[in-house]
Amino acid sequence: MSTLLPRRSSRRIHVGPVPIGGGTPIVVQSMTNTDTRDWRATVNQIRRLEDAGCEMVRVAVVDEEAVQQLDRIKGSIAIPLIADIHFDHRLALGALKKGVDGLRLNPGNIGGRHRVARVAAAALERQVPIRIGVNSGSIEKELLARYGHPTPEAMVESALKHVRLLEDEGFDLIKISLKSSDVLDTIASYRLLSKKTDYPLHLGVTEAGTVVDGAVKSALGIGLLLLEGIGDTLRVSLTSDPEEEIPVAYSILRSLRLRNRGVELISCPTCGRTEMELISLVQKADKVLRKIRTPLKVAIMGCVVNGPGEAREADVGIAGGRGQGILFKKGELVEKVPEGDLLTRLLEEVEAMTGEKVSLKEHQEQQP
Repeated sequence: MSTLLPRRSSRRIHVGPVPIGGGTPIVVQSMTNTDTRDWRATVNQIRRLEDAGCEMVRVAVVDEEAVQQLDRIKGSIAIPLIADIHFDHRLALGALKKGVDGLRLNPGNIGGRHRVARVAAAALERQVPIRIGVNSGSIEKELLARYGHPTPEAMVESALKHVRLLEDEGFDLIKISLKSSDVLDTIASYRLLSKKTDYPLHLGVTEAGTVVDGAVKSALGIGLLLLEGIGDTLRVSLTSDPEEEIPVAYSILRSLRLRNRGVELISCPTCGRTEMELISLVQKADKVLRKIRTPLKVAIMGCVVNGPGEAREADVGIAGGRGQGILFKKGELVEKVPEGDLLTRLLEEVEAMTGEKVSLKEHQEQQP
């Protein structure tokens, strides 16, 4: 029996064609780390993110030169494009004219009320939502003076202050995020905010760190909130290639049975009975299988004796040792395979089962 709490009831908005909130599937997004002014490099990275399963993407818009590339970028990608704006309302207006699907900004730091009004009016005319993004490092000075440091209460008060600036202009196509590098503060902030508003919430732990630390912090912070029914979109923030964020995001969602996309790779941790180069084999398989969209459980086990039984729920898998191994389905042996051909044979089977092309060439190029 699932222990998930019911999803928090939230308003529904659309970022381009993608619905957010209102009970719709939780959306996975990321952010490029290219220079947006280099539109070709940015498009190439976004296309790799698309292949990995990213459903919305954010780009930093640092100046007018970056604004001028937004329509080229949008016209070359298949997922909604969000412009990340700070301080200069003219960049937001320019991004809207270039056709972006969403804005990420804080109304309080783009100028006075008349500038907020201009951005809100332009966004409302185009039905473009705005994400109010509060980070622990961007809390207003007066709130820091009152609370002493970026407490969850300070973050929520900051977010609601920005919300009111937009609501006063008749704008309510709003999504909110409250990000801290502290997992417990992040959780407390979202819990508090979820009781004060029904706007959709974007989840994330900011400045989470390296692939390992960032994945752990994100799994805890995002995962615990999702378990409580809180959250409508998410980003796993890693100090790495943004493509690395996507499989972590889907792993979190898959573990909570909230999304069932792509390959769940089951592999043993290895032990003294392992008689093959299992770790490198799993790493190669993981890289190649990330592009599969069809839900599938794939197992790679290091013990022919116990492996198939331990991975009985896998749709397909391999187990090997002493120069050869087996291909199995649902724990039952299908055929014996030479050790050097195990991964190739597995990938062929995945391709046959899903109808999706697996990059066998990419795997072969990785061979020593």
